[in-house]
Amino acid sequence: MEIDDMIHTIEHYSRVQPDVSVYDVQGERHTYLDLKEDSDKIASVIEAKNLTVQAPILVYGGLQYEMLATFMGLTKAGHPYIPVDTHSAVARIRSIIAIAEPALIIAIDPLPVNLTTSIPVLDMTSLLAQPTPVGYVPTHPITGNDTYYIIFTSGTTGQPKGVQISHHNLLSFTNWMIKDAEFALPDHPHMLAQPPYSFDLSVMYWAPTFALGGTLYALPATCVNDFKQLFRVLPTMPVNIWTSTPSFVDLALLSEEFNAEKMPQLTHFYFDGEELTVKTAQKLHARFPMARIVNAYGPTEATVAVSAVSITEQMLLTTDRLPIGRPKPDSPTFIFDECGQVAAAGTVGEVIVTGPAVSAGYLNNPVKTADVFFEYEGQPAYHTGDLGYFDEAGLLRYAGRADFQIKFNGYRIELEEVAQVLNRASQVMAAVAVPRYNDQHKVQQLLAYIVPQQGVLAQFKRPLDLTKAIKAELVNDMMPYMMPSRFIYRESLPRTSNGKIDMKALIGEVNHG
Repeated sequence: MEIDDMIHTIEHYSRVQPDVSVYDVQGERHTYLDLKEDSDKIASVIEAKNLTVQAPILVYGGLQYEMLATFMGLTKAGHPYIPVDTHSAVARIRSIIAIAEPALIIAIDPLPVNLTTSIPVLDMTSLLAQPTPVGYVPTHPITGNDTYYIIFTSGTTGQPKGVQISHHNLLSFTNWMIKDAEFALPDHPHMLAQPPYSFDLSVMYWAPTFALGGTLYALPATCVNDFKQLFRVLPTMPVNIWTSTPSFVDLALLSEEFNAEKMPQLTHFYFDGEELTVKTAQKLHARFPMARIVNAYGPTEATVAVSAVSITEQMLLTTDRLPIGRPKPDSPTFIFDECGQVAAAGTVGEVIVTGPAVSAGYLNNPVKTADVFFEYEGQPAYHTGDLGYFDEAGLLRYAGRADFQIKFNGYRIELEEVAQVLNRASQVMAAVAVPRYNDQHKVQQLLAYIVPQQGVLAQFKRPLDLTKAIKAELVNDMMPYMMPSRFIYRESLPRTSNGKIDMKALIGEVNHG
């Protein structure tokens, strides 16, 4: 099966299975027919405003059904949407508005900023109060190379960058995912919807679900942030596919109820957005021994993911760092050396992705676009900034971020590799390594931030004794020059709005002042 138009596909399901749930928010059901009719209404209202053709529209909200209905309505009306989550900092929202210059803002949740511009704001009450149009037919929907959505990612300068993803980009990703044997997607999947729509990992659950006429089961942030409620709700969710960051499944694994006995229908796990550690995969495999665990990789700039692999038991037993997959057939992926040439097999270099899933660039930011987007062998290409290599089996292996490499006492150290080894210790639940710089911007100390396993700290008289125990356990796994000189113990680590450990925040904390 292959789809050639996302809207046509959803419209098809609204005709052949109108009463099937497309979205379920803790028992609040919405059908494919609801989605069609509500998106028709939204599209007709937007078209009547005669906005600039294909001008972006910002949509502010959480995981409500109305977010998806609005996205679909905007696609029908010919406008790319910019999803902004309710947990976004006010300063970030202001930056996105200033950079994107949206023609309109649709506030599913109340907008927490007072606009100093003349951008009109629509709320859902007034939007859905409009009469449902009869026989609505889109006159200029998003198609081909039109921008379908714009997701803002964090920039190294602190200014977010708006990644423009076209309809063609989206189809390249979606068709790969629904056809590829690594994912082995069932028909009419029941998929967990947990990552926010402002995080492109969300596309990994809604796009294939819509393509295959399935149902999304939303897990709102209010539930995720309340462990008691989360652990009670998870076993009741009838999902067969779980899509999240590894960090979120680590959270779920804290509950003993999260297992195959309690959730026998849960047969597929898809991970992207951050590195899946061997430790997490082993724990998950022990809880769900028959489930398929898929490790995917890809930057937002290349539409969610460009490689994937189903993790085998042999991988869990024989490797320190899991592979991140085989590149999708239409997206040749290369390793460039420091001279910008293709590196020899097995050599670590920068991962370069090419093909029809690569974005056209950043919204209203030609300088940054020119820095990282280019053409290679006749295909659009992108500098990921990730380090990696291909192994003998042709699997892509991740070797960290180029911007998280440091030089310390003459040694080149990959911070994520240090974290990987720290996480192997039996006493450790989560760990990161952070450099402290001197006034000459040279690394003078390497620190470890550690979240111990529950109850571990109480087993030692002093934190120093726990540090000694961790170091003793890892003595054969880590080179002495890589071992942090100071261990800092925390109950939790800061996370970005997408649920990833916020390395940059910790680096800023260590080097403040």
